[in-house]
Amino acid sequence: MHISEGILSPTVLAVGWAAAGAGIAIGIRKLDADSMARAGILSAAFFVASLIHVPMGFASVHLILNGLVGLLLGWAAFPAIFTALALQAVFFQFGGLTTLGVNTTLMALPAVVCHYAFKGAVRSQKPRLVIAGSFVCGFFAVGLAAIIFGAALAATGEAFFQAAVITVAAHVPVMVIEGLVTVFCIQFLLRVDPAMLSK
Repeated sequence: MHISEGILSPTVLAVGWAAAGAGIAIGIRKLDADSMARAGILSAAFFVASLIHVPMGFASVHLILNGLVGLLLGWAAFPAIFTALALQAVFFQFGGLTTLGVNTTLMALPAVVCHYAFKGAVRSQKPRLVIAGSFVCGFFAVGLAAIIFGAALAATGEAFFQAAVITVAAHVPVMVIEGLVTVFCIQFLLRVDPAMLSK
């Protein structure tokens, strides 16, 4: 879901950088010694998962794991995702440096929303609620990211509106897969380190 260079208008790029900068500033303040290692591990997982992508001309479709990152990090998802995206832009030319603000915002903002929307369900003592909350978290995080992606394209110009609709629709299968992957990861963490979900 990386947006490539030369697509977005300067106004959209500026808004993306402003939103990303605010999120990163809040996220850095939320990081402490205990969560620093977790943020590094999740940033690395995000980096690897989104390396395997299917190009779509001006963008790409791939796993994101932003729902999982958001559940475990909250606002710290912003600096974690920013770091991974910056490395991908520099080393693999995924996305770009000018679009880094927009790409960070469209992936990290849904992560933060999911943290507050679904952490209660994932911490529940009811197994079915945990599974349902995990799935909807992964599904919704990608869906919201795709909507922000489409909005960024549509705000750039009417010529991109149809491309925005196609891009959002192309992410529906990814939303389902993300939901299932998030369920698997949360179930694994509940077995090996349930304390990660209580922070």
